[in-house]
Amino acid sequence: MAAANLLALLDDIATLMDDIATMSKVAAQKTAGVLGDDLAVNADQVQGVKADRELPVVWAVAKGSLLNKAILVPAALAISAFVPALITVLLVLGGLYLCFEGAEKLLHKYLPHEDEVQAREARIEALTQEDVDMVAFEKDKIKGAIRTDFILSAEIIVIALGTVSDASLTTQIGVLVALSLAITVGVYGLVAGLVKMDDVGLYMLRKSLTGSMNGLQRFIGRALLVTAPALMKTLAVVGTVAMFLVGGGILTHSIGFMHVITDLFVSAAPNAALVMSILADGMVGVVAGSIIALVFALVSKLRK
Repeated sequence: MAAANLLALLDDIATLMDDIATMSKVAAQKTAGVLGDDLAVNADQVQGVKADRELPVVWAVAKGSLLNKAILVPAALAISAFVPALITVLLVLGGLYLCFEGAEKLLHKYLPHEDEVQAREARIEALTQEDVDMVAFEKDKIKGAIRTDFILSAEIIVIALGTVSDASLTTQIGVLVALSLAITVGVYGLVAGLVKMDDVGLYMLRKSLTGSMNGLQRFIGRALLVTAPALMKTLAVVGTVAMFLVGGGILTHSIGFMHVITDLFVSAAPNAALVMSILADGMVGVVAGSIIALVFALVSKLRK
C-alpha cells in the first residue's frame, strides 16, 4: 500500500514537472521580444564602466534582478488569485509598452532624448576625468539598470502569467519561478559574455605576438573584435522587431475588435495564414507604438 502511494506521488510529481516544463517553454516563446530587449538593454547599461569592473557590475545587477522577481512573482500570483480580470488589462498595458519601446527605437532620430545625451556625457567624463568618483558612478549605473530590469521583468512575468492563467496555482508558481531563474541566469550570463567579447579578442591579439599559434590567435582575436559590436547591433534590431511582433500579438489577441485586422490580413493570402497573421501583429505593433511614442513626445514638449 505504501509503495503504491509512493508511486502515485512520484507520478503526480512527474506530471506536474512535465506541465511546468511545457508551459515554461510556451511562456518563454511569448516573452521572446522582452528577452531580446532585456539582453540588449542590460548589455548597453555596462557601457562606460572600466573593463575590470564590468563583470562585478553585471553580477550586482543580476542580484538586483533576482530581488525584483522575488517581489514581482508573488504580486502577480496575488493578482491572478484575487483579481484575475486585471491580468488581461496588465497584458494589454505590457503589450502597449512593448510597442512604445519598439517605436522609440525606430523613431530614435526624430524624438528628443536629452537624458540620453546627458548619460553619454557622463560616460565620457567618467572615463576621461581622474577626479570622477567611479564607485558612485557604478552605483548609479547599477541602480538605473535594476530599475530598467524591474519594468522588463514585470512585463515578462505578466505575459508568462497570462499564458498559464488557466493552470493550477502550483503549476503557475512552478512556471513563474522556473522562468524567472532561467531568464536571470540566461540573460545575465549572455550579458557577461557579450561585454567581455572585445576584451577576449584584444587578449588573443596580444597573445598572438608571443604565442605558439600566432595565426589562429590573431584570427580569433580579430573575429571577436569585429563580431562584438556587430552582434550588439544585430541583437538590438532583432529585439526591436520582436517587440513589435510580441506587443502587437498581445493586442490582437487580447482586444476583441482587433481580431478583424488579423482576419483581413489572413484573407488576403489564405495559403500563408501564419505569415500573414505575424505581419498583422507586427503592423498593429508598429502603428500602436508610433502613436504612443508621438503622443508622449508631444506631451513632453508641451510640458517644457
